[in-house]
Amino acid sequence: MALNIDRSNTDPYYRYKMPRLIAKVEGKGNGIKTVIVNMTEVAKALSRPPTYPTKFFGCELGAQTQFDAKNDRYIVNGSHTGEKLQTLLDGFIKKFVLCPECSNPETNLVVQVKRGTISQRCIACGYNGPVEMRHKLTTFILKNPPDQDPNAATPSKGKKGKKEKGGKKEDEEKDGATSPEVKVTSAQEQMAAMRESGKLLDLPKANNKDSEADDDDGWGDDDQFTEEAIKKRREELSNAAKGLAFTDDLEKSAEERLNMIYEMIKLKKDDDNLANAASVKEIVTEAERLEVKEKVPLVLVELLLNDKLLTQLQKYKALFLRFCAQNPKGQKALLGGIEILLTHEFPHLLSKTSHILKVLYDLDIVEEGVIIEWGKKPSKKYVSKEECAKILKEAEVFVKWLEEAEEESDEDEDDEGEEDVEIIYSTTQKVGEITIEPVKPAAVNGNSSTPTKVEEEDDEDIDIDDI
Repeated sequence: MALNIDRSNTDPYYRYKMPRLIAKVEGKGNGIKTVIVNMTEVAKALSRPPTYPTKFFGCELGAQTQFDAKNDRYIVNGSHTGEKLQTLLDGFIKKFVLCPECSNPETNLVVQVKRGTISQRCIACGYNGPVEMRHKLTTFILKNPPDQDPNAATPSKGKKGKKEKGGKKEDEEKDGATSPEVKVTSAQEQMAAMRESGKLLDLPKANNKDSEADDDDGWGDDDQFTEEAIKKRREELSNAAKGLAFTDDLEKSAEERLNMIYEMIKLKKDDDNLANAASVKEIVTEAERLEVKEKVPLVLVELLLNDKLLTQLQKYKALFLRFCAQNPKGQKALLGGIEILLTHEFPHLLSKTSHILKVLYDLDIVEEGVIIEWGKKPSKKYVSKEECAKILKEAEVFVKWLEEAEEESDEDEDDEGEEDVEIIYSTTQKVGEITIEPVKPAAVNGNSSTPTKVEEEDDEDIDIDDI
């Protein structure tokens, strides 16, 4: 889910967000490595190349890094958790993203290769100052400067020299990147030269006004500027804006729409307003409008559950039921959120997996069939396959209990359908009264006594309350 770029800023209306960093460990032994799955998205939120934070991790951890931009793979050697890398990313953001003056992340890095300097320019407050050059990452940045905005920095002498060597074609291509200030100065010089040569005459002010009036005549009739016409256009624009506001949300990516729900639930949680039925209905309505209802359980797990989740599931039962009841996809998303919670946030709760599943089952949040299907084989959709296998191993006892209970239920239904009954008609009872008695089994070996009761013991029965 989305995090504040400056995680030290707890303002609920802080608008600068980035995705939570997702790390996936691959390989074994000396070949073990950590793949940062969403590094491109994280770097885009920070307005930095994805190689910069990846290399920063390598510098901080003393590990080698690998970049494969074509396949979108950014790797740090060794085994590292997502939380550990997220903490290191905070250091990168503080040093190379946030403005030292206003702590705003709207900054650009200006690299002057020949001088060997890196400066930071803030678009928000106008700060322009050098970056601390003692960090090892600065060497990498100098060798791999970002693609800079032509207006962000003055071209260095090295670039001018290269331009002079390039030839006429290269000069024509780079003329388009000339700053606006240079173009204005050039135009002024040309106009001054034309005035001196007599080719351009200064017109009197009266003539300028007349020409402006003539230009205005071409824009339309006077009827368009009456109060009624203006009021009508405002109403039309207002109605069009409402329609655009509704449809624009659906044009956003699924992640952006899910972040909107995230912020909504977070605000209601901070106001302690999630137990209110009206608030629950409002959240569900918004999720359906944004077409992300099946993914919202992931948000609920992140925002509402921690190491006391057994109690919290009971507290927020109504909200979980609205998104999971008769919704197998929502239930699977909830189980995926539990996988992330147990793997990355609270690994000490791994041994309580069966307890957690039993609570979800008892509260009717997750159905029996979904749990059984989930427990058949590990998946790498939310966590690595190895981590998922560990969770399924801990859940094996509860899943087995559900399977056996389902089999016993099927057998009982078959037995009830095959039970023989005998209808006895009586001459002494009233009309319509019928006595039904089960048929007694036939006597064995001439004995008419009741058959001996056989006691069966099943050592494999599981007492689910003792899990």
